[in-house]
Amino acid sequence: MFDVGFSELLLTALVALIVLGPERLPKAARLAGMWIRRARAQWQAVKNELETELADEEMRRSILRARDEMREAQDSLRAQLADVEARMTRVPGAPEPQATADADADAASSLEAQLADAEAAMTAPSTDSPTPPEPNEQR
Repeated sequence: MFDVGFSELLLTALVALIVLGPERLPKAARLAGMWIRRARAQWQAVKNELETELADEEMRRSILRARDEMREAQDSLRAQLADVEARMTRVPGAPEPQATADADADAASSLEAQLADAEAAMTAPSTDSPTPPEPNEQR
């Protein structure tokens, strides 16, 4: 990370010995070691927290994907259930709804034709003379 070699460490130790002196150098080394340990511990805590948050976020995404898949499966099952229920309510052997609609249309046109014939027969002048009603016999 810092790319510090042996010569740089030796130069730093020599400057510390000259500046601090032999009496204060061990105390300063202990203090520097303590601060380095604290910095590493703090860095490790931050790193662990980030990893935990990332794992939680990945878990959350996984749960959301699973929930979406379950909803899709639920919708599919509901559609299949509705189809099965629709098939169960039909009478066995009955024609499909489309065929029934065609048959209804044919029957309606046939009835309309018969009605038109009946109306024509009622309004047409009669060629037969009316027959008088027969007298009822009394006993």
